Amino acid sequence: MKKIGNWKLSTRGGSSSGREIGNSSQSEAGFTLIEVLVSSAILVILAMGFLSIQYVLSQNQVSAWRNYLSIESANVAMSAIVHELRDARASDIGSYTLEVANDQEIIFYSDYDYDGVVERIRYSLSGYNLTKGIVEPSGSPLSYPLASEKTKVVSDIVQNATQPIFYYYNSDWPSDTTNNPLTASDRIAETRQVKIILITNADPDDTKNDYVLESDVRLRMLY
Repeated sequence: MKKIGNWKLSTRGGSSSGREIGNSSQSEAGFTLIEVLVSSAILVILAMGFLSIQYVLSQNQVSAWRNYLSIESANVAMSAIVHELRDARASDIGSYTLEVANDQEIIFYSDYDYDGVVERIRYSLSGYNLTKGIVEPSGSPLSYPLASEKTKVVSDIVQNATQPIFYYYNSDWPSDTTNNPLTASDRIAETRQVKIILITNADPDDTKNDYVLESDVRLRMLY
């Protein structure tokens, strides 16, 4: 062993001081690694939480936008029904204005597209779908071939279930509350006004937030 100043340098078995210094460095390095791992884990948890919140918010926004579009389509359908019923008239072959007047189906004649031709228009509910059928007159002699009916879904969020969509009233409504709404047997001959009620909701399981569309229309050609 050699002595240099106040330090001892051992040439056999290595320096105990060297081993202590080495162990101290390794200990400090290990502690720093744990810190990095813990920090990384915290960052991952925070990132996952942030992404989860973003996902929930985006899903809520998508759902709200989908609901808005669905309800807007129901509004458009309601406006179309009111417009077409208001201008309901006899068919181009002389058929009476109203052909069917049921709780969830109505068939009538109206020039819905202003082309000078009176079409046969049918609205009916099937499940959640309110469908519209159009039959153009054709042939010679002129007729309304039912096989040529073109149908489309105008709203797929109607929640009326068994509740009526269409209510029918005579010319004495609202003063006559005894005979109104009209019974099924009196509707074709006596209807002068129709009330439409659509219960809509894009989520069929969320009955607490049903959106109700209601409108009344007088059939001008039947005064």
